[in-house]
Order: sequence, then C-alpha cells, then structure tokens
Amino acid sequence: MVSPKRSTAKRSYEKKEERKTGWNFVWIRRSLNCKGALLLGCLFCLIIGNLFLYRYLDLIYQMVPVHEDHTGPCRHGFFKIGAMRNCTPWLTCEAVRKEVRRLKLVGQGAVKKVFLSDWKANKVAVSLLSSPEYEDDFLHGLEMLKSLQGKGIIALVGFCEEEHAIVTEYHPHGSLININMVLNLPQYQSFNTWQTRFELVLEYVSIISYLHDSSVGTRVMCDSNDLNKVLSQYLLTADFHIVANDIDALPLVDRPGGILIKCGHQELGGDFVAPEQRWPYGNEIPFSDDLMPPYDEKTDIWKIPDVTNFLLGDVEGSDVVRFHLFEIHRSCKTANPFERPSAHTVWDFYKTVLGQLLKETVVSDIRDML
Repeated sequence: MVSPKRSTAKRSYEKKEERKTGWNFVWIRRSLNCKGALLLGCLFCLIIGNLFLYRYLDLIYQMVPVHEDHTGPCRHGFFKIGAMRNCTPWLTCEAVRKEVRRLKLVGQGAVKKVFLSDWKANKVAVSLLSSPEYEDDFLHGLEMLKSLQGKGIIALVGFCEEEHAIVTEYHPHGSLININMVLNLPQYQSFNTWQTRFELVLEYVSIISYLHDSSVGTRVMCDSNDLNKVLSQYLLTADFHIVANDIDALPLVDRPGGILIKCGHQELGGDFVAPEQRWPYGNEIPFSDDLMPPYDEKTDIWKIPDVTNFLLGDVEGSDVVRFHLFEIHRSCKTANPFERPSAHTVWDFYKTVLGQLLKETVVSDIRDML
C-alpha cells in the first residue's frame, strides 16, 4: 500500500512535468511561429527584391538609346561649347579675326592645317586651307559642317570663307586612333571596359547611319581606304563620345537618280576596302578610272566590323561582345553589296545586343553578391 506522502509527492511531480511539458510546447509553438514569420519575411523581401531588380533592369535597358537622335543642343546657325550656358550665333569673319587667337599647330594634311586656338577662354580648333588646289574640298567640308550640325558631328563655332578659315570645338583626346592610349592612362582606366567601348561603337555606327540618311542626301565616308584613315576622321571627346570631324570627302549617292560614286581616281587595294572598290579586271587590263565601275554607300557597311573590332579592344568581355556580333558582321562582309544590311539595321542590332549584355551583367553581379 502506497503511503499518502509518497502519493502526494508523485502527484506534485506529475504536475511539474505537465507544466514543464506545457512550457516546452508553448516554446516550440512560439519558435515555429517565429521561424514561420522569418520565412514569410524572407519570402516577402525576395519578392520585393525581384521587383526592384526587374525595375532596375528596365531602367538599364532604357539607358540604351531606342532611336538615333542627332539633334544638337542649338538650332541651326548657333553653337554652344564647353561651359557655355546659352547658344551663340556662328562667329563671322570679323569675330574670327578679332576674337580667335591661334596658339600652336596641332595637325596638317593635304587639305588643311589645324591650330589649337583660344576664343574667350574656350579652346577651339582653327582649320586653314593648306593648298589652293584643294579649295573645293575645303569648301565642301565647310558646307557639310554647316548642313549636318547635330549630335555626332563636330560643333561648328564659326568660319570665314574669304580667308578659308573654319573654327570648330577642340577635343584634347584627338582622333580615335588614340583610344587605346587614352583609356590606358591611370585617370581613365575605370572607363576602359567593354561597356564604354561598345557604346563608342554604337555611336560610330549611328554617325554612319545619320550620314546615309541625312537632310542633304546619302553621304559616303570616302576618306576610308584603311583603318587608320577611318579612325582619323573621328574625334574622342573628353566625356568619351565620338564626333565626326573630317567630313570634306562626303560625296552624294542617289541610286534612283543614277548618281553613284568613286572614292578618288586611283586604284584601291587591300582587304579593308570593299570588293566593289577594287579593280575588277585583274592584271589583264591596266587600271583606268574611266573603266572603274562606281558604287554606293554600302562600302561603309563593309568596313564596320573592322572598325568595331578595333574599338572593342582586348578588354575583359570584349570577346563575348564579338561573339554576339558574329552574324551581323558576316552580313556586313557579304561580297554582294546589295545583300549587306543598312547602317541603321546594324545600329539597331548593336543596340539590342548592348541591352541584353547589360542586363546579363547586372544579374551576374547580383548573383555574385548573394
């Protein structure tokens, strides 16, 4: 028979165990509730994070231009350079004589000499005719500058036809030939990426497209018989954009009107120029400008892959870009010029690839952070 004391102790022990079990149950339930709340919180944050991510990717894609905009900062006949707040009328002969001060010779070619100059504390470039025999080319270049003013074309500051002087904005980085040297400088190495270089490529093709569909008809970059010659026609701006500078050889093409071109009167050779620019009759017939067939703007398309390849350089990621551009570049190198894409088609393809690669880069960076 169990004593009353032992029975009371047992009941007391059982009650303690029940309370202990109850507290354990409460603790487990609260723990599960906390974990559930934490899980729901994490899920909520993940959903919100994805929403922000997709919104950010949309913003990244919107940064890629959806159309070719060549509208300049000023209306025709006006200019704005450097830190100028307002647009000013092109300088006249009197202003060019009195207000523009030449500092030093920075370049010379067959058509013109170029001087670094100063105008009201703004650095400008003054181009002077080198030789009277190239007067027509010089004046043609001036007319093209006046007609084509806008984004992607060097800013015309003023001119004086009497003295064969043209004043344009000055860009200290010089021509695109210098791009690798400039981007490898310590202060600019952060810009030496495939993104920056591909954006420059996009601007180059955009300029070609603009010239092919300009307000003064289809214009062809004829000073383009080799890679260095092409690169010398464009300047690299201080904020890493491209502007066409040397446009004194832009003949007009009007195929429906029967107007085709020949870039010069000498025989052209090498793989850089388009097949239709080479003498088609081999060594059997000596070269004759009269027998040389004319051609159109598709010669510019043939050269786009070579210029693009140079501008992309050897930076990390450039080979991935080249891989994505393989098919369009193969189309550009089609022997039959009629089968090559237009400059606008190439630009549109480039724009799409840039948008895709930017999105992939952002997603990859976020995954690395996680």
